[in-house]
Amino acid sequence: MNAHLPEGKALVVVPTYNERDNIEALVRELAALEPGVDVLVVDDGSPDGTADAVERLAPSLPRRIILMCRSGKFGLGVAYTDAYRWILLHAPGYGLVLQMDADFSHDPHMIPLLMARAEAYGLAVGSRYVQGGATPDWDHRRFLLSHVGNIYARLVLRLFFPSYLIKDSTAGFAAFRRDVLDTVMRHPIYGDGYAYQTSIKLVAFRLGYPAIEVPIVFRDRRLGVSKLNRHIVFEAFIMPWKLGWRFRKSDPSQSGR
Repeated sequence: MNAHLPEGKALVVVPTYNERDNIEALVRELAALEPGVDVLVVDDGSPDGTADAVERLAPSLPRRIILMCRSGKFGLGVAYTDAYRWILLHAPGYGLVLQMDADFSHDPHMIPLLMARAEAYGLAVGSRYVQGGATPDWDHRRFLLSHVGNIYARLVLRLFFPSYLIKDSTAGFAAFRRDVLDTVMRHPIYGDGYAYQTSIKLVAFRLGYPAIEVPIVFRDRRLGVSKLNRHIVFEAFIMPWKLGWRFRKSDPSQSGR
């Protein structure tokens, strides 16, 4: 789609499943950003017509909009892995690669700041749990589930890697410099959902790219249904231990720098 347009400086990866209510508005907002960013939508065969909406919208926009359609619901982790591998193989012009949710939980206007931080540090994470970050739409139960879960993940991972300090390991709003993403994707990334987010940050950390955390205000989705389920929560609880043992066993001498 929009193949005749020149590549922008950055490509934003947006995984989708039944996000028709949000995707058109989000893609329009991303396409209007300065500096310009292009968009890669990775759709898991949404029955609500998400992919069709993107396909119809793309020709009217001033940025490159790329649609990757998959035949089934394979999950968030596989969506990001497939997208990153495609970018590294087939889209050499992008110096920065970002990831974000499709439901406006992540503010598109934070993207220029994440891009600047990623250029400087290699990996920038939009963090809810550093000073200045917030989750104003959450009730106490959801805040405790997420915040305590991130504290738990950090404490477990520090048993294996004492200098691991990321406060929002499960954050899904992030920007990678291309060379960092290329290096990270040469290693196994485990899990799906929250666990995948923790895994990719830990791999980057162990390769010498600790994330710089940028405070964000995280909002509840505007429309549609949350994809959070018990499997994702359980996996996020177990995965820090699995990651610690796997990575420590595979290379016990490397614990980040």
